Amino acid sequence: MDEGMSGWIDWLAPIAVGAVAVVLIFGLMNMLRGGSAALSQTLMRWRVILQFVAIVIVMLVIYLKSS
Repeated sequence: MDEGMSGWIDWLAPIAVGAVAVVLIFGLMNMLRGGSAALSQTLMRWRVILQFVAIVIVMLVIYLKSS
């Protein structure tokens, strides 16, 4: 793998996982304080989408690091 590419690839997985964690925490905080059910539902949908993206990114990083 190209050295220039390695720099930003190393940050993709942690950023993706961090995005999932942030949306999860916001969703849980909203739910626990009795906030809008619609907002909780929207945040949880975003969490599922971001989890999918994070899994794809992690698998891509693993593939690129192994080759």
